[in-house]
Amino acid sequence: MTVSLTIEGGVAEIALDDPAKLNALDATAIAELSQALTDARAAGVRALLLRGEGRAFCAGRDISNVDPTTDDARGYLDDVVTPLLRQIADFPAPTFAAAHGACLGVGLGLLVATDVVYVADTAKIGSPFANLGATLDSGGHALFFERLGAHRTLDLIYTAELMSGADAVAAGLFSRVVAADDLLAFTREKVAHVASGATEAFLASKALIARLRDERIGLWTSLAEENKAQGDLCLTDDYREGFAAFQQKRPPVFHGSSAV
Repeated sequence: MTVSLTIEGGVAEIALDDPAKLNALDATAIAELSQALTDARAAGVRALLLRGEGRAFCAGRDISNVDPTTDDARGYLDDVVTPLLRQIADFPAPTFAAAHGACLGVGLGLLVATDVVYVADTAKIGSPFANLGATLDSGGHALFFERLGAHRTLDLIYTAELMSGADAVAAGLFSRVVAADDLLAFTREKVAHVASGATEAFLASKALIARLRDERIGLWTSLAEENKAQGDLCLTDDYREGFAAFQQKRPPVFHGSSAV
């Protein structure tokens, strides 16, 4: 197995565990990752953490045994990678990634699909594909263009130069930069905190952000969707608990409840 899953305290932690290959993914490893996501979803976890063992988060596709004369790159991306990225994006709880070392190709795509990404200051992010005669994939173009603009995106693609984690966060690519030695503990602490929160409220925001990103809905449509979500949340136990805790001047105890 090159992917491991642990579940504790409402948190699923999925680790890419093939450090000798910098956690590069072939179709078998992606199937394992997909199954881990399915198992975590079935367990009803309230947050998910994705990370990599060893020196890297994920160096991309494992091409060590790929014959370029017969490679079906489009089939691999369309039929194997994209469904996995959608599965991560659609996960019914907040998702986090702790990214260190190489975060390239499919590895970058995993980060694109995750809700919140904390990166080590020494992480390496970019497009090394110029050295392979290939192009950036797994959602990298959309991420870079939206955050960096056309000129910087093509600069990274043409030169194959990599950004550090610190530079990537400064440019707005990801959530926060953390010292490499502290990254996993920091991320686990944040994930555990979120797992004790009002899950339904988080999912309402997750869905709205997805529409803002994918459908480019404007201010007033977004505002209307916020109003609807707030009305729906009024029916949840966690909404009532949050207000009661505020009025009683005590910490809230959320259970991630749906409408009653």
